[in-house]
Amino acid sequence: MAGQDGGQDGGQDSEQGGSYVEKGGFNRDMNYVPDRITQDGRRPEHGPVEGELWPVEPGRYRLVAAAACPWANRAIIVRGLLGLQDVISMGLTGPTHDERSWTFDLDEGGRDPVLGYERLQEAYLKRFPDYSRGITVPAMVEESSGELVTNDFPWITHDFFHEWRDFHSADAPDLWPTDLREEMEEVMKRVFTEVNNGVYRCGFAGDQESYQDAYDRLWTAMDWLEERLASRRFLMGDAITEADVRLFTTLARFDAVYHGHFKANRVKLTEMPQLWGYARDLFQTAGFGETIDFAQIKTHYYVVHKDINPTQVVPAGPEPDVWLEPHGRG
Repeated sequence: MAGQDGGQDGGQDSEQGGSYVEKGGFNRDMNYVPDRITQDGRRPEHGPVEGELWPVEPGRYRLVAAAACPWANRAIIVRGLLGLQDVISMGLTGPTHDERSWTFDLDEGGRDPVLGYERLQEAYLKRFPDYSRGITVPAMVEESSGELVTNDFPWITHDFFHEWRDFHSADAPDLWPTDLREEMEEVMKRVFTEVNNGVYRCGFAGDQESYQDAYDRLWTAMDWLEERLASRRFLMGDAITEADVRLFTTLARFDAVYHGHFKANRVKLTEMPQLWGYARDLFQTAGFGETIDFAQIKTHYYVVHKDINPTQVVPAGPEPDVWLEPHGRG
């Protein structure tokens, strides 16, 4: 079964292009609905325009996400940091899904209260009756029509910042600082290919050679991050950027899921002083920690990935209280 936490477990290895294929290895499908939501439906200043352009309009769109999914978790965090809660509504699915779709089993009656759907699949099929790819979160859905707009997760958060600026809160952080953008893009690319996606390459490796290659690549990147964070509070310096959001959602799941379930087990996150302090620093920052639901995260991975965990037994630990210990990075 294709895993649906942000994409089918098959496809490309870069958020914005670049294929990665290996024998017995993992391919993430990055072929999403490429529509963009922009100011006045304009051509965006950054990135490709391969689909339709939709205008920014408060109250028109609903972000459908899942607390369990690291890719959707990004969108939840960025929406909150920018203060977009009153202009973009949000629906949350439950932590598990079957081969068809994520479901709204957390809501009363098992239906999203705005869209009226039991399954996110309904929004995809409403727009594309013959849609045959993975039903992924996050997804932007037009409330009035109930149709999917886009599920292209890297651009969803990018456009929350660049295209919804008129509706940001007064204290919204500058998640994409102009003077750091070029370096930030390089950092985010490495974080995605080697860490965000790297844990999946470990977990879904089909043979020992592929696993060893994935494991080595992951820990080379983790060591690079440990060294980088020894001389700066956040990935790009003294302030939080989207690069930190993108790394955080993987770190938050590392010891609870990736260390054991995905065999990314050289050491635990708690055993890497800089990364562990950094992760706690973010967790204790408003907009981050409150989006993390460890019970849903563990339920998703250990129940949905039956090929890796056929018993579907969900581990009891680790204890989450350690995330609230002083981080010492201020």
